[in-house]
Amino acid sequence: MYTKNKISNFQTLNSKLKKLVFGICLFLVGISANAQCAMCRAALAGDSNVKKAEAVNDGIVFLMIIPYLLVAIIGYLIYRMYQSKKKKAE
Repeated sequence: MYTKNKISNFQTLNSKLKKLVFGICLFLVGISANAQCAMCRAALAGDSNVKKAEAVNDGIVFLMIIPYLLVAIIGYLIYRMYQSKKKKAE
């Protein structure tokens, strides 16, 4: 009985350690991504780069649309699948 308690405590500690390491890694990745955005902003700042800045903004919008569109399509397909299963069950 004592060994089961020790194993349970070890598994809990192991789980907490994994969560902590994952959180630290996620934090560090976010810092580097933020630095890249600041570099792009500094490179495009100024009046002489207006067309270049507009092109970069348009590119960002197009890049953002694709993941949302894919998630919406997959969500719709899953919804249709559940609806067809529900009709077959009736």
